[in-house]
Amino acid sequence: MGVEELKRQAGEFAVGFVESGMVVGLGHGSTAAYALRLLAAKLQRGELRDIVGVPCSRVVEEEATKLGVPLATLDEHPQIDLTIDGADEVSPYLDLIKGGGGALLREKVVAVASRREVIVVDESKLVSVLGRAPLPVEVIPFGWRTHLGFLQSLGAQAVLRLTSQGTPFLTDQGNFILDCTFPGGIEAPDKVAAALDARPGVVDHGLFLGLATDVIVAGPQGVRHYRRAPDGGRAW
Repeated sequence: MGVEELKRQAGEFAVGFVESGMVVGLGHGSTAAYALRLLAAKLQRGELRDIVGVPCSRVVEEEATKLGVPLATLDEHPQIDLTIDGADEVSPYLDLIKGGGGALLREKVVAVASRREVIVVDESKLVSVLGRAPLPVEVIPFGWRTHLGFLQSLGAQAVLRLTSQGTPFLTDQGNFILDCTFPGGIEAPDKVAAALDARPGVVDHGLFLGLATDVIVAGPQGVRHYRRAPDGGRAW
């Protein structure tokens, strides 16, 4: 079974949580895209009604518009019933690294506004310790090089994300992304997140801690559904 088939299974499983009348956060990324396509199909067939989508990126906004999904802004619907989004990594505590696609800031804003944050991944995204994937850190272009030493002090090796043309990648907000590699993983993600949150010029980062309420994982043995433990302990 290929990775794309697993992504499809995870994304489509999550659409089963969507009910008519909901405001739904539309996540960015290849796995969440499968959920978006099924959501659009269900709306066209009349299986779901009165759905409003809040996209996490301009790319998702364009795709949802093509598919005929009604859209609104977060200002119009400041509380979202359910968001379906992907992740680059998922820890046993359902903490995440996100932002490989560059939409981490908007994704986090939408996640915080969501009653339920449903993450869809294939089994390869499960890790024992966060940090196998690079951690994206979104920074304003002004003085971006000043963060390199600071990130090194946190144990990271940071590089500026570039486009295929060799120019700096720009987020939807016009910012840069520094991709940070942590040899051996991120041992204390809460401390790293706090340090990044306090740094002037850092807009946001890809550590999504305590935000996922559900994680849908597709693997060769089928689809598994994990829920955040009430005490914050391990979910798997």
